[in-house]
Parts: sequence; structure tokens; C-alpha cells
Amino acid sequence: MNGERILIVEDDDVIATSLVRALTASGYVITHTPTGAAALAHIDAEPVDLVLLDLGLPDMDGIDVCRQIRDRDSLLPIVLLTARQEEIDIVIGLDSGAVDYITKPFRLAELQARLRVQLRRTENDNAVNDELHVGQLRVNAKARKAWWRGQELDLRAKELDLLTRLVQAAGTVVTREALMSDVWDEHWFGSTKTLDVHIASLRRRLGGMGPDDTPITTVRGIGYRYESA
Repeated sequence: MNGERILIVEDDDVIATSLVRALTASGYVITHTPTGAAALAHIDAEPVDLVLLDLGLPDMDGIDVCRQIRDRDSLLPIVLLTARQEEIDIVIGLDSGAVDYITKPFRLAELQARLRVQLRRTENDNAVNDELHVGQLRVNAKARKAWWRGQELDLRAKELDLLTRLVQAAGTVVTREALMSDVWDEHWFGSTKTLDVHIASLRRRLGGMGPDDTPITTVRGIGYRYESA
């Protein structure tokens, strides 16, 4: 039994029932609520290890719920369930504090793999102790902080993991497959589009809107490289 506490915020009874049944069978302690207001009330009253949040709620926009959860807890992993497949919606969700997303319809095995990664990442936050310095970037993986040109970056969990992985290999190419395996999960089931979304967001946070504006270089058909100079 895992025993981790997952809050499912989903108003579709069929999807919610399936998730509750499957995740309970996998050893998680599940609470389900169909509304954003009830979810926020539960988080205020009870400890939670992860939130699985549908964006299409009947009482509140899921993005607003995500923001309010993040205001309450800066570290609580929030994974979005969404039928919105436009990249801008995904980016807004991630910018609102989510650490990952999965689009409907989804495969249960994929969703469970994503949840395992997030819960494992929380457990392993103290695994890396070294502080990395490359050019104008400083990353402290143990403290889960990064500074660019002397200013602390406001990074989401996956952005920090991705940046740390690239900086650890600064000057060399890290393949897309290696990034997906190391930052997400070795049993990744889904599209690697999530990697592109995170890279684009990370570049914006490093001050650029295009691939030539930041030290993260795309090596077409292979992967990405953090330039060491």
C-alpha cells in the first residue's frame, strides 16, 4: 500500500468512479469532490499529497482552482485533467501552478505512471546536494531553487527538474528520450509534446521568446543542449 493521499476533483461521475476504484486498488487514499469550492475546502481542512484536477468544473474554472491551491501550498503537486488540447490552454494551466497534465480521453496506465513520478519526485527532493553554476545560471537542486543573472527564478517543479538535467550535462546534447526518461518517467506512455511545452516555458523564464534568446539550444531531431558559454 502506498498510502499517499490523492484528491480527485472531477465532476464527471463515470470518470471519477473509475479513477477512485483504480487508484484505491493501487493503494492510494482517495478523496473525491465534484466542485472547485469543495476541493479548496478539503485542502484547507485535510493534508493532501497530490491533486488530480479537472479543468472543466461546474462552479469554477479549473485554472482558478489551480491558482488558489498553489497560493495555499507552493509545493503540492497538481496534475491537470483536461479536454482542452490547445497548447495555450496547457501553458496557462502549467503557469498557474500545475506540474503536469493529461488530456482526455486518457489511458489509466499512463495517468498512474504520471502520478507515480510526481509522488516519487516529492520523496526524492533531497537526493541531489550539489549546487550547479553555469555562466549566469545557478541551480541548487536540494533547495529546489535557481537563479538567472542574480535573480531567483519562479520555476514550476518540472521546469526545475528539466533545467537541472540540462545543466548537469551543460555543453552536450541531451536526447529527447533521455529527458523524458529522467525528468518524467522511464515508462512514459504519452506524447513528448509535454517536453516541448516545458522547454518553451523555460526559455521564456530565462528571458527569451525564441530559441536563440536563451542558452537552451534545440538540436533538431535529437534533443536539447544547455550552452556552457
